[in-house]
Amino acid sequence: MPSDTPLVDTLTSMTAASLEACDLDPRELMVARIAALIATAASPASYLLNAGAAVDSGITLEDVQGILIAVAPIAGTPRTLEGAANIAKALGFAVAVAEAELEAELEEEEADG
Repeated sequence: MPSDTPLVDTLTSMTAASLEACDLDPRELMVARIAALIATAASPASYLLNAGAAVDSGITLEDVQGILIAVAPIAGTPRTLEGAANIAKALGFAVAVAEAELEAELEEEEADG
């Protein structure tokens, strides 16, 4: 049966293969991935897809700021600023989703209660 999410399935498979072939610890891996996202001018969605793993590996907002500073001389000002902006957009989206979920839960509790 064909998948309803072929793109997500492909990205998940690629990520799994990468993790199997990589000897970096989870934190080092996420530092490398965030740096690569910045260098490639990744979209906010790309940052969002990696946010959970980054948090789980112990990456903090201060770490992300340090990564932005570290890659700036290599990636350049435009890419670094775009990375910072796209990270902020991804975080804003994550907060909006969390707020919507919380609001829906509260409304459901009020309806049940």
